[in-house]
Amino acid sequence: MSIRNTGIVLIALLVAGCAAVNVNLPPITEEATGEHHKGKVVWRDLLTNTPEESRRFYGELFGWEFEKPGINIGVGGAGAYTLIRHEGRLIGGIVDTQALGKRENISQWITTMSVTDIDAAVGRVVDAGGSVMAPPESIGSRGQMAVIEDATGAVFAMIQTSEGDPPDHEPDYDGWLWDELWTNDVDKATSFYQSVVGFQHTDHDIDDTDHDYRVLKMNDTPRAGVLPNPFEGERPVWVNYLRVEDPSAVTARVEELGGEILVEAQDRPIGGQVAFIAGPSGAGVALQTWPLN
Repeated sequence: MSIRNTGIVLIALLVAGCAAVNVNLPPITEEATGEHHKGKVVWRDLLTNTPEESRRFYGELFGWEFEKPGINIGVGGAGAYTLIRHEGRLIGGIVDTQALGKRENISQWITTMSVTDIDAAVGRVVDAGGSVMAPPESIGSRGQMAVIEDATGAVFAMIQTSEGDPPDHEPDYDGWLWDELWTNDVDKATSFYQSVVGFQHTDHDIDDTDHDYRVLKMNDTPRAGVLPNPFEGERPVWVNYLRVEDPSAVTARVEELGGEILVEAQDRPIGGQVAFIAGPSGAGVALQTWPLN
């Protein structure tokens, strides 16, 4: 299995986009919430060189809907960005990398984490062993964003939203469920995110494995998992999970819609079933079953 992480090239794109004139992305919530959930993954953007095929792929598989926000995203114009909705709720965006002038395929889902003081958080990155790939930049109505490489090499974004973060809610079927950092050094990564974001963590025994499952928490609320990278030779990467009722039913349609099955549905030691798929441009995403609370 190969989950794509083209870190340096990806960062070059994001820096170029954020530095362009008149970058103005819409808020991640349609109504101002005034809530700020430090450490929560509040947004996910798909960078893709096949935007039309990607919209069809995710629309057919998960019932997602798409709309142009009528904004200016700098060099690419308004057509470079598409909002994603699921059951009426904003859940992410799609960036057309070709419209931003990128010929090479740098397709990937980008994980964006909320912070309450982005300047302070970014100021702690280097001392914690990471790198600031793009310093805090205004992205209009959405707020301020920075792009970071953590101490083990995983790339992610931090955002301080202008109008607030989405409220916590029970994950929807075919919507986002969870996020995990796959890394070559769990303790080093944990120390980085504790220093920069302020996480606490707990470890959970996993049957039939030689390692624990680490959960990053903020004020006792689980926000993300950290585990040793299960694929030798792959760069550390943030992996995003969609909640599904039946992974096998989803994977049965992946190839006909232009995607790829990276790992077939299988039982997971921490619970439920999991599968990994890639969309038409090669960006990977995980599927996971999980019971209702």
